[in-house]
Amino acid sequence: MSQPFHTHLQDGIAELVFDHPPVNAFDSHGWAAIAAELERLGADAEVRVIVVRAEGRGFCAGVDIKELANHPERIVAVNKGNYDSFKAVHRNPKPVILAVHGFVLGGGIGLSGAADILVASDCARFGVPEVDRGAMGGGAHLQRLFPVQKVRHMYFTGEMIDAAEAYRLGAIERVVPRAELRDAALEIARKIAAKSPAMIGLAKEALTGIEDGNLEDKYRWEQGFTLEAYRVADSQEARDAFVEKRSAQFNG
Repeated sequence: MSQPFHTHLQDGIAELVFDHPPVNAFDSHGWAAIAAELERLGADAEVRVIVVRAEGRGFCAGVDIKELANHPERIVAVNKGNYDSFKAVHRNPKPVILAVHGFVLGGGIGLSGAADILVASDCARFGVPEVDRGAMGGGAHLQRLFPVQKVRHMYFTGEMIDAAEAYRLGAIERVVPRAELRDAALEIARKIAAKSPAMIGLAKEALTGIEDGNLEDKYRWEQGFTLEAYRVADSQEARDAFVEKRSAQFNG
């Protein structure tokens, strides 16, 4: 089975590049592979910094809704893949920089909220369509990016915000044209890679340890509500409507 990404290492900088047309939406196997690769890179002594970016129309559209529409029982495997991937970024011993463009949805939000540094192209759009897809999740990571009321507005309405607004709210380090996105991420990565790996490793562990609350525990709490949502008929209807490209019809 081919992987939905490729990896490249040069001068201590590892690039993990999503490349899964048309929208970089990953199934349960894809998320598991992403988590495993991030963990492998974090354990590689030659890697000093990790840059995650993407080819195609957008950074990441989240999970493969078609898989879940056809196999709702795979929600447990998808949940695990998401959890492991986000944790592999947040708890990675190496700094992780995300370079995002186009749509950043669902699992893309989870990765972004878990990252150490975020750069974005001016075409980037951030959103959590979970409620409209019959699921939950992503709120903990979204709240690591934006203020709590903004998170709730985005979550309840499904409305997206652009890179300029995300920058204004303090989530993004730099906004650049799409053609300059990779260079912007690598410029930051080179500055970090030039420093003592031991000192950077200690800094990452220290900074993660002083965060307010435990991100992984918060996300695990959310995932329980995804399983609960899947027991509601509206959840299946939401996924069916998305796959069939029609408006959902909810009862009461």
